[in-house]
Amino acid sequence: MKDGEYKTVARYADAVSAHIAEGMLLENGIPAVVFGEVSSYPSLNVMDSIELKVFEADYDAAMALLATPPTDSSPEESSL
Repeated sequence: MKDGEYKTVARYADAVSAHIAEGMLLENGIPAVVFGEVSSYPSLNVMDSIELKVFEADYDAAMALLATPPTDSSPEESSL
């Protein structure tokens, strides 16, 4: 486990978006945590935003990765 403080890399209005970004960071070796998620029922969440945080040492790499536009990794359709 890394030492240091957590730093917010992004804020989201919904938990689904936050967890998608968290998964992307985790898949790329950057430990990430979602903060501010109150309930699995979105209508019960009264927080202003849900925050995605990483360790300070990973902040720059996480910001660069989150700024990278997604690529289409689906296989091309083949014609029959």
